[in-house]
Amino acid sequence: MEEMVSEAFRIEKDSLGEMRVPTDALWGASTQRAVENFPISDLRFPRGFIAALGMIKKAAAETNMELGLLDAEIGRAIVAAADEVIAGELDRHFVVDIFQTGSGTSTNMNANEVIANRASQLLGAEIGSKRVHPNDHVNMGQSSNDVIPTAMQVAACVAMQEKLIPELAKLRSALAEKAELFDDIVKSGRTHLMDATPVRLGQEFSGFAAQIAQGMRRVKEALEDLAELPLGGTAVGTGINTHPEFARRAIDRISTMTGVTFREAENHFERQSTRDTVVYAHGALNTVAVSLTKIANDIRWLASGPRAGLAEITLPATQPGSSIMPGKVNPVIPEAVTMVAAQVMGNHTTITIGGLGSYFELNVMMPIMAYALLQSTELLANASRVFVDKCVEGIEANRERIRELLEGNLMLATALAPAIGYDTAASIAKQAYAEGKTAREVARERGVLPESELAELLDPRPMTEPGIRGGFGAGG
Repeated sequence: MEEMVSEAFRIEKDSLGEMRVPTDALWGASTQRAVENFPISDLRFPRGFIAALGMIKKAAAETNMELGLLDAEIGRAIVAAADEVIAGELDRHFVVDIFQTGSGTSTNMNANEVIANRASQLLGAEIGSKRVHPNDHVNMGQSSNDVIPTAMQVAACVAMQEKLIPELAKLRSALAEKAELFDDIVKSGRTHLMDATPVRLGQEFSGFAAQIAQGMRRVKEALEDLAELPLGGTAVGTGINTHPEFARRAIDRISTMTGVTFREAENHFERQSTRDTVVYAHGALNTVAVSLTKIANDIRWLASGPRAGLAEITLPATQPGSSIMPGKVNPVIPEAVTMVAAQVMGNHTTITIGGLGSYFELNVMMPIMAYALLQSTELLANASRVFVDKCVEGIEANRERIRELLEGNLMLATALAPAIGYDTAASIAKQAYAEGKTAREVARERGVLPESELAELLDPRPMTEPGIRGGFGAGG
């Protein structure tokens, strides 16, 4: 039995004593304790977060070498190992559950130990030898309390800049193209899900495009706020055990690595004792989710049918819609988008409660906040891409159906009100509804206006622009 154990495990030590660690694992005793303490879920930090940790450790090593604090041979080995972390080559060694210590210390130590052991290997030493020390060397000038919040902000900024904003831009562009294409199509407006005065189909789509443009603006504003990093505050924000120049120089290096302009926190106590910046940033993502829900729902309502619904537009047929009803095609892409939005909104609750986990000098719900923030960013980016590729670009307008519904819209009588008065216009609409006629037919039968004036006032196209036709003060 003892021989089997010795073949499968090695002994590592930390401040609490010895731990058995798998022989081929790059992590050490601290990580192994966390693995055994938190067997809670299968959720792990995503790739972007691990890459951000690698960037921080690389920037720290380069900065500490530059400042004359870290031996060059050890520092270069740390940089090489951190590069492997950044590239994703060591992901299998990041094994700690999301549900762990609220500071993320376990994951910071996971990174320190993996990089230290890999750096030791690169120097020709054995794993576990501590030729490169996880705390003294890899974690030099840092604390989990400033590394983990920095990593979540760096990862989120990179994902927003490289993935989310570009995909939202494509969605905005696709919606704007449809707005231009459909600008000549006058249709029934709807408020309270009831018939209202006319709008152009292009105007509806221009509203969708504007929603996404505003969402992009909000995300960019959130990105700017997230770019202020807590690195350099170490344990409680005071910067104990770090060089005064460390944070600025390391952050400049992270900016170069990512292409995102980061800056040191104006107040380290605010950046470490709270996660308000993450709550604010996810608020922008939550708003995008709400916008996507409105757009997706409107599009699937407009496409409802094809015979018994509105059917004003047609969506691309992407897959059969029913296992029992032959020929049925459903708006599956808008449905997927709304489910993504629901997940993001749920994440916003998690983020909000996580933000409340700020006590004195530290927030202690950072791992789950990081997970939710990065998941929301990725989901919104992917959903936007699919929405464009599989739905929006293929939307077509059903002009004949739109004209049919518009002509039967009793709210066309609204255009008569300035000429004949509100009460008379209302009575025309009510009579038309009761008799199954159009407002035009009833107005003509009553002879309320000459035919030429009636035709002019009931032309729906001018109703989609500001203006008053027919004058006020006519009889009732």
